[in-house]
Amino acid sequence: MGYRIFRDSAGTEWQTWDVVPRLAERRTAERRVSVAAAPAVERRRAMERRVRSGGRPVLTSGLDSGWLCFEASLQKRRLTPIPGDWERCPVARLEEYCREARPAMRISVDPKRLGGEPFL
Repeated sequence: MGYRIFRDSAGTEWQTWDVVPRLAERRTAERRVSVAAAPAVERRRAMERRVRSGGRPVLTSGLDSGWLCFEASLQKRRLTPIPGDWERCPVARLEEYCREARPAMRISVDPKRLGGEPFL
């Protein structure tokens, strides 16, 4: 994951990084076999150890291959696909990418719920 900080022509400081999603669940099929298929082998009978149940999370169309995130104090933006030169391009080009990026929702925490789940 790359990371850059730059100041645009209006003086706003932006933090920029690439986001490449991983598979939330690598194992999608049950690999255990029935007792009849392998009666001499002792099988693990503990509870399921997977962290997530169900299928893989669905990303918004176009985000499944990753995006470039731009975040300033009051706004957040996403650009997809990730430009190949973003880590080494001049600041002027990075600012162009930022202008092309689409606004994204920011996640914040309600001070009354500290220690609880974040909300949108």
